[in-house]
Amino acid sequence: MWLNPEEVLLKNALKLWVTEKSNEFFLLQRRRGHGDTGGKFTGLLVGALDSVLDSNARVTPFRILLQMPGSQVSWTIACGAAVGEMNRHWDWLVQNLLHSLSVFENKEDVASFVKGKVKGLIAEEVRGRQAAQEEEPEKFREALLKFELCFGLPSSEKLVTTYSCCCWKGRVPRQGWLYLSINHMAFYSFLLGKEVKFVIPWAEVTRLERVSTGLMTDMVRVMTRRCQLDFSMFLSLDEAFGVIGQLADIALRRLLDSEGLELDRVLQQSSNITKRVLEEQALRTYVLALFRLPRGERLQEVALCSVWTPHARCHTTGTLFTTDSYLCFASRDEGHCSLLIPLSEVISIEKAESTSLLPNPVIVSVRSKKAFQLIELQDRDSLVDGLTSRLRALQWKHSMFHRERYNGCMVPSCLYLRTIVCTDERGTFRRLEIAPKDEPDLWRSTILFLRPWLIYFDFPMMSSKEAQSLKTMEQVKERLWEDHFPEYGRGVHMFRTEKIQKLVAMGIPESLRGELWMTFSDASSELASHPGYYSGLVTESMGQSSLATEEIERDLHRSLPDHPAFQNVKGIAALRRVLTAYAHRNPKIGYCQSMNILASVLLLYTKEEEAFSLLVAVCERMLPDYFNRRVIGAQVDQSVFEELIRDRLPELAEHIPDLSPLSSISLSWFLTLFLSVLPFRSAVCVVDCFFFHGIKAIFQLGLAVLDANATALCASADDSQALMILTGFLDQVKYDEDPSPPTPHPSQSGEEEGRPPVKQHTLITDLIADSYEKFGDLTVRQIEKLRCRHRIQVLQAHEDTTKENALRVVTPDVSLSPENLADVYDLFKTEHFINLYWGDGGTTLALQHHDPGRPYVEQYRVDRVQFKSLYMLLVPWLCGFHTDTVAHRTFTLLDQDRDSLITFREFAGWLDTLYFEELNEKVRLLYRLHIPPALTESEDDPSPLKSPQLSTTRPLHVELPNGEMRDFQEQLKQMLKDLAKEKEKDVEQPVPPMNQREFIQFCKTLYSMFHGNPDENELFQAIATVTSLVLQIGEVGHRSRCSGSEVSSEGGAGDEVEDDHREGSQEDHPVFSTEEDGERKEGTSKSSGSESQSEWAVSYAQILASLLTEQQLVNFFEKPMDLSAKVAEAKVKQYHERAGLLMLQQGTS
Repeated sequence: MWLNPEEVLLKNALKLWVTEKSNEFFLLQRRRGHGDTGGKFTGLLVGALDSVLDSNARVTPFRILLQMPGSQVSWTIACGAAVGEMNRHWDWLVQNLLHSLSVFENKEDVASFVKGKVKGLIAEEVRGRQAAQEEEPEKFREALLKFELCFGLPSSEKLVTTYSCCCWKGRVPRQGWLYLSINHMAFYSFLLGKEVKFVIPWAEVTRLERVSTGLMTDMVRVMTRRCQLDFSMFLSLDEAFGVIGQLADIALRRLLDSEGLELDRVLQQSSNITKRVLEEQALRTYVLALFRLPRGERLQEVALCSVWTPHARCHTTGTLFTTDSYLCFASRDEGHCSLLIPLSEVISIEKAESTSLLPNPVIVSVRSKKAFQLIELQDRDSLVDGLTSRLRALQWKHSMFHRERYNGCMVPSCLYLRTIVCTDERGTFRRLEIAPKDEPDLWRSTILFLRPWLIYFDFPMMSSKEAQSLKTMEQVKERLWEDHFPEYGRGVHMFRTEKIQKLVAMGIPESLRGELWMTFSDASSELASHPGYYSGLVTESMGQSSLATEEIERDLHRSLPDHPAFQNVKGIAALRRVLTAYAHRNPKIGYCQSMNILASVLLLYTKEEEAFSLLVAVCERMLPDYFNRRVIGAQVDQSVFEELIRDRLPELAEHIPDLSPLSSISLSWFLTLFLSVLPFRSAVCVVDCFFFHGIKAIFQLGLAVLDANATALCASADDSQALMILTGFLDQVKYDEDPSPPTPHPSQSGEEEGRPPVKQHTLITDLIADSYEKFGDLTVRQIEKLRCRHRIQVLQAHEDTTKENALRVVTPDVSLSPENLADVYDLFKTEHFINLYWGDGGTTLALQHHDPGRPYVEQYRVDRVQFKSLYMLLVPWLCGFHTDTVAHRTFTLLDQDRDSLITFREFAGWLDTLYFEELNEKVRLLYRLHIPPALTESEDDPSPLKSPQLSTTRPLHVELPNGEMRDFQEQLKQMLKDLAKEKEKDVEQPVPPMNQREFIQFCKTLYSMFHGNPDENELFQAIATVTSLVLQIGEVGHRSRCSGSEVSSEGGAGDEVEDDHREGSQEDHPVFSTEEDGERKEGTSKSSGSESQSEWAVSYAQILASLLTEQQLVNFFEKPMDLSAKVAEAKVKQYHERAGLLMLQQGTS
């Protein structure tokens, strides 16, 4: 074990210790006399001394020393009683530390570095042991405290685990601690007087890799959009790499695609995530993928055991996994032997008497009168109790369902009619109401299609010789399967072994294909558990119209158009029912292209209801996230396929560095299970393997296809030629020896091009056998680990596309540089994420779920609190204590659709006005911030000039023809807007005039903007002059209007026209008036005091003209401002300011 470094003198140590291994910095020593068989006197003396000493003082026989060249002082860093343990420690030091120490020039630096690393390893071991004993060990609490103190993040940022490691900066390693939390990874190091720390959100991680360099044999490389970080010297690199990948994957799915990618219920709340939960989640994901279980299944128990396998006449050792509805067994070697038992098939679970030969046995009895024996279960009692309770609950649920169904539908004495769905001669829907006593016969004869379509049709153009050969081959395969069933079992709980894999690779006989597809996918137990479910869906979806049904109708006649089963109305109607029922069952997926091809093939070999169950199994369990709008699952598997090509076909990857074209070509292989690229009978054999092995079979076959064409692909000139090569090869993959001449291979049109002659035919059975032979070692566990890492890349690629399109849409409307606009977008998105990281739970529902279906500029939005944070970071003029008020008004002004959210387009337009627009536009923006709707009556204002009638006037309403009540002012404004559409659009529209209260607020904001400016005194004097001038202008206008009103009341018609013309320069056009403006005009019938206040007004043009008279103010607004510097500063401050504010809020709550 590792020890806290203790100083020893090497010259004294040499008398009692023998050096076994040594290098420049380390010594592995053995205690003299330990293991010696010669019986030398010194060894006997030391051995006697050690045996006489008290056990607490005895010295372990092995130790490792840290030594400095030329020094007599060394440090003990490890000791142990077993040579194997010490050799592991020695190997770790040589592989992870020895090369790094050559970088240091100072001996003291070497000693400090090694001591720090050893102490980190000790702390990690202790924390691991404590974590196994208690939920929150003291060491973890200390780490949590250091995490909060070092990085200043809120307490809601839950720390998951820590690792001692090195972060490389160039060729220099920095020993420290890596902190992994639910939203971030952070590193802290304090070594040799230098502090290094950084925080990286998981949302910024774009790629994770394990790499090897000249200095280090194995490192974890974390890549973001801005930097690349390398970490090494983990005590357990596999564990650390897995946890990093899991946390990044969970965070990105939660933030970027919470609707499309379903998370486990435990992970929905990030506060539930712990290291133990991550381990359980990784195991659960593996089990669901290995046995293709429903995604809602929860892993309950995991136990080592042995199962009696009758075909092998022995017990097979492996692991038992139990879930909510299944018992699953997998042997130690994945694929050697597995067993799946649905609890719905189980009759009883009993404990048998334990013997020396059969320790702790458990007997599981199923409905097919078979029993399975499990032995060597360590915690047998709790396991059986848990299984029994779930079995009883499931049996009670099924009995209640069947009793209700029997009482409600199947009793002959029922007097009501039952509606069922049938098809007429044309294959169209029709409803038929029958009495229950007449239902059974009609159900068997007319409802839907209860027999596979393939028995009604055969392939045309087949000679009698070919038909006889095919019949003979089918008979041989049927005989092999019939011999297999008695020994290995039949049905969903059959033993799945390497022998059955060989039978599947030969091609399942057509008479058994439907049954075995249902068995391998476990669609049969799902179908038995939900009788009548499909017919109910068909009834509910009948006559409904949606986008999915329109797409289905468009693709119906494109599904296997050459097959006679889908050249008639009945076959098309059956396909329509299956696809429409699934779209109704799962509206999130609805309908996706390629589902029609898959459903067509399923209908050929299974009953209609079974085809629907198989389609559900494929879309929701076997190919998760494949059939949605963005086909994330298929893209993830394409990325995994690229890595497998680099790993398994290195020569091909070397000749074709960019594998994305091959990945694009192979996309249809995965989406349609090769049904769209292989001849039909050959493709069905691939589907056989898929239902037995899952997606692993498609990966293997894809690699085999590329391997068979590797030479031609390496010689191809471009992507189009590579496509022709693969297309030509797949076209010639036959089901059996076809005597017809093959079509010319596209990649080899003639021998004059110097290419080798093409093989005439490739049998699908040979290709499948080749895939198992060369790539059969690929495991489900490996695929799931790769999927976890590559999902990060795919989601981030979608984010890059979203950003590019958002910038493309906004760029024409603003003057920001592309670099600044991109940085502002990142700040805007980061603010959105920060609220999700540390929000108080009151976040708007629209912000909690990222919706990729929204327009690009609206996918990220911020609320009022988030906007204020961005305002403080980016606004060029802060207003002191008045800043929060101005930010509030700015948000209200920008929130044009009144949904309390601001889009990136609106935010970028606001920044563009502040930094790049002319003086008049900046003043216009300030002006609009101090009139409605930005300035509201509800805003707290101590000013005594507040008009009372503005807050007491009740809005009028008008009743529309349809009975809807609508605000009178709103209706009037809408009518005037409709009339104004005929006017010139290029004319700049005026803004409403400003009353006295609003002008006071405007002046208050200007005064606060100048506070702290180097020319503060001059600016204050200038704004005082402007304020006095504007007040005089407003007073003159007020008196003029009052006198005009008096003259008008005496009957001077000409003066009235002149007065209206004069007021037109100050009043706003009614199209752009607000409710408050309308109320202001409506209030003219009030008392004379309030009337005089409401009539005082100045226009935007008058304020702008007054400001232009003062050069100091003109210089202030026209002074160029550096947005780049502001953005760079904001990047540094954004996290710390929001974190500090949130910590303050949490402390006061």
